[in-house]
Amino acid sequence: MTKVYQLLVCMFIFFGFNANAQNEGFKFKEIYNVKTTSVKNQQSTGTCWCFATMSFLETELLRTQGKTYDLSEMFIAKNAFLEKGKRYFRFHGKTNFSEGGQAHDVLLMMEKYGICPEQAYLGLNYGSNYHIHAEMVAELKGILDGLNKNKNRKISTAWERGFNSFIESYLGESPKEFEYEGKKYNPKSFYKSLDINPDDYVELISYSCYPFYENVELEIPDNWTHSRYYNLPIDDLMKVMDNALKNNYSFAWDGDVSEKGFSHRKCLAIQPTTHKEEMVNSEMGKWDKMNAKEIASKMFKEPVPELKVDDALRLKRFDSRKTTDDHLMHITALHKDQNGTKYYLVKNSWDSKSNKLGGYLRMSESYARLQTVAIMVHKKAIPRSIRKKLGIK
Repeated sequence: MTKVYQLLVCMFIFFGFNANAQNEGFKFKEIYNVKTTSVKNQQSTGTCWCFATMSFLETELLRTQGKTYDLSEMFIAKNAFLEKGKRYFRFHGKTNFSEGGQAHDVLLMMEKYGICPEQAYLGLNYGSNYHIHAEMVAELKGILDGLNKNKNRKISTAWERGFNSFIESYLGESPKEFEYEGKKYNPKSFYKSLDINPDDYVELISYSCYPFYENVELEIPDNWTHSRYYNLPIDDLMKVMDNALKNNYSFAWDGDVSEKGFSHRKCLAIQPTTHKEEMVNSEMGKWDKMNAKEIASKMFKEPVPELKVDDALRLKRFDSRKTTDDHLMHITALHKDQNGTKYYLVKNSWDSKSNKLGGYLRMSESYARLQTVAIMVHKKAIPRSIRKKLGIK
C-alpha cells in the first residue's frame, strides 16, 4: 500500500473529531451483518494487507468454529519481509520491496511458516510499544541494494541468514514453541489446528483490460508474488459482494482511499458528482441547481448524488493511476440509507477510537464500484452461476 494512510491518520489526530462523524442527515438501516472480531491498529506501518486479511480469517474462524481468535499480524509480516527480500535479490532489485502487500500474502506465509496467536508474537523488539517499520524497511532495502551491487563479485552463503537476523533484531525471533489454552504448539502445528484451507479462498478483480471470467495476473507493484485473480465485470463483482454478506460471509477489500469523498474521521466513503447525466440517483431533484461547492459542503452530512460507474470508467481510472491499491480493509455488513442507497460497513485497522463508529466506516455502492481494486472471499460466497462461469467448484 502507499503511505496515504499514514497521512490520513495524522490528519485524524491533528484535527480531532466533530459532530459530522455522526452523519446526522443520514438514516441507516442494517440489512446484513456478519459477526467479527475486535478492531485492531496497524499503527505506523504499511501492513494494512495483513491486518485486513487477518481480520477476515478471524471472522471466518468465528463462522466455522464459533471461536474468537486474535492472530499475530506481525508474525506474518516478519516472514513476508524475508520472502520479499529473497525475491528482490533474485530479480536483481527489479521488483517491489516495501511494506505493502496483498491479501493472498497472508495465506502464502501461513502455509509456509504457520501462524501463532498475538500473545506469542508481538513483533516489538526495538524499544517501542508502538508498531513503526519505516527505519527497518529502509535498512533492509539498503542491505538488499548493497547485495545486488555485488562489490565482492561473488554472492556469499551468509546473506540470507544475515538478512533474516536483521529482521528478527527488530521484530523478534519466531517462537519455537508456545502454549495456547493449555496446549503446546509451534507455529505450524497451531496453523494446522485452525483448519484453514487456502484453496477455499479466491481473489476477484474487475478490469476490462483482462479477459472476463478468466484467471489473470493483476499488474500492480504490491502483487510481488505475481499471484492470479479471477476477473469479473463490475456488475458481477458487486453481486458477489452482496451475496457474500447475505449468506454470512465477509470479505477482505483492497482499494483506493485517496478520494475527497473518503473520510474515515467522518465515517463515510462516497463518490459525489455534480453532473446530472452521471448520477445514479438523479431523481433527487433538489440537487439539480446545486454547484460543486454546495454539494461538497453537504456530502458528509446528508445523502448527495453519486457517480454512475461502469467497466469503461473503472479501466480509465485504473490505467490513469487515479485508482490504486492504497489500502486494504475488511467488509462485514450491508446497510441502506433513507433513499435505498447501499453502503458497505467497512472495518478499518486504524484503532477503535479513531472515529465515532468504533473504527468502522460506511462505503457507498458508488464508491465501491469505482474504487475497489480486489476482494478476497470464500469461494462458496460467490453465486453459483458466477462460480460456474469461472470454473470454480
